[in-house]
Amino acid sequence: MATKRITDEPAFVLHRYDWSETSLVLEVFTRQHGRIAVVAKGVKRPTSSFRPVLLPLQPLRVSYGGESEVRTLKAAEWVGGHVMPTGEALLAGYYLNELLLQLLAREDAHLRLFDIYAQVVQVLATGQEALLQAGLRAFELLLLREIGLLPRLDQQTLTLAPLQAETLYVLVPEAGLRIAQSDERQALSGLRWSQLEQALDDGAPLTETLRVCAELSQELKPQLRTLLHYHCGVSTLRTRQLMVELQSL
Repeated sequence: MATKRITDEPAFVLHRYDWSETSLVLEVFTRQHGRIAVVAKGVKRPTSSFRPVLLPLQPLRVSYGGESEVRTLKAAEWVGGHVMPTGEALLAGYYLNELLLQLLAREDAHLRLFDIYAQVVQVLATGQEALLQAGLRAFELLLLREIGLLPRLDQQTLTLAPLQAETLYVLVPEAGLRIAQSDERQALSGLRWSQLEQALDDGAPLTETLRVCAELSQELKPQLRTLLHYHCGVSTLRTRQLMVELQSL
């Protein structure tokens, strides 16, 4: 049953679209209640107190009520802590948001994932290019693990055989982790996959996964891209296509 009133809930705005001439519907990622939709009434008016607050990639505390699928936003407060990412980091943040919109069911809470997302957004806000790609790969892995779409990375998925340290393996949508064929150039050694598994299981998973991904980002990127597209049911994500188009310019 839908909760009638939620107050001071940690949240991030993932997406917004028109509801009426003066109002917007927001897709919001909350810590305790997962992804929800709320209508922000009158937010388009110049005098609305919501206008400077309801921004993506900014930590908020929101209050909302109602029992319908689309709740009514009652209050929103900017928590602060970091500046808005810009440039490529901003596009990367929109990419994270698109993944959450595609892969998270409504009202399915993921407290640990919320905290990881908040940390990755902070990493993006630093503007350090060296951390950007590693941060994306780490979030992709942790997101897939959190929602049950990532197999264990220390064993072959179909046979459950342990990985051999020097043997090369690839991660593919329908077979999971398997021995690489000779023409699969993005393969990683069993040792590397096992290091990733240890990082994902760590008590501070983002810190450790970020560290390992910093060395493996190029090899992981195409494999995770294929896996994510498969589970999202798309040939390419909108934000990824936008990144490609901007880079071509």
